[in-house]
Amino acid sequence: MACASKTIPIGFANCGIYGETRLLSPSYKNYPRRFSYKFLKVRAVQGNDGRRRLVDIIRIIPELSRNYFRSRSRRALFGGISLLGGFYVAQTISLSFGALGVNDVIAAVVCVLLTEYVTKFYYSRPKVTFPFALLNNFKMGFTYGLFIDAFKLAS
Repeated sequence: MACASKTIPIGFANCGIYGETRLLSPSYKNYPRRFSYKFLKVRAVQGNDGRRRLVDIIRIIPELSRNYFRSRSRRALFGGISLLGGFYVAQTISLSFGALGVNDVIAAVVCVLLTEYVTKFYYSRPKVTFPFALLNNFKMGFTYGLFIDAFKLAS
């Protein structure tokens, strides 16, 4: 039987959140099964000892996502996922409101207003960023799904 490593990473070391490792005690199996609250100590993190607070983690999320989406393949993948997600939402809305026959006109008006607002929002920007491109891909899939459903109903 292979022995496990004696070090464990604490946190996401490759993302820069925690960079330390702790050694496991040789007697880690000897801890009692029941938990006693008298051994629980809550300590505030002070100084810069490598640990991060929740606010720090939330602040570095945009940088991590920018670094994650630098790859063209990931951008294309998520663009396709948003396109297919819009198609799926359009098919779901069309199926649910079309089957009931109630409020289908209101649903159509909301869909048209949504697509027009996204179009105005997307094309009024001087520089298109990746989240806005994903929103536009979602809108294109949504519109495509509604057109396909209209062709299915016409035949």
